[in-house]
Amino acid sequence: MIRLRKVDWENLWEVVELSVHDSQKSFVSGNTKSILEAFVTVTSGHVALPFAVYDEDTMVGFVMLGYGFTGKGTEPEVAEGNYCIWRFMIDKRYQGRGCGKAAFQVVLDYIRTMPCGPADCCWLSYAPENAAAKSIYAAAGFCETGETVGGERVAVLGL
Repeated sequence: MIRLRKVDWENLWEVVELSVHDSQKSFVSGNTKSILEAFVTVTSGHVALPFAVYDEDTMVGFVMLGYGFTGKGTEPEVAEGNYCIWRFMIDKRYQGRGCGKAAFQVVLDYIRTMPCGPADCCWLSYAPENAAAKSIYAAAGFCETGETVGGERVAVLGL
């Protein structure tokens, strides 16, 4: 069963060691960068929620969520008052086993609990050439808005 667990002192270094295949590295930032961005976001008074993704007791991935603007200044207007799936990755050892699809649904179920406050939608962005991400996101109901952020396509899901 897939579950989320906050990144903490017990799992931090295992999260940092997760990685994707070399062919995917241009699509997702490393988890060290994500943890650093979460720290700066939170200390700047904004919201970042980093989670390890587990299948039973095995860590299989990482996800980082945001709520509202993060303070980076490179977000679409839809960010205000809404959730964002800022980072999502499944470790290369666990790809192709259904973990990504299951984990993505668990993430959406968590967001729908509105843990940081009410919202109308959830947004994310991805590299146009990342066909695997586009497929997962479209299957979950995300629709591209036509907007780009940092060269990535923005897609939105109504909550």
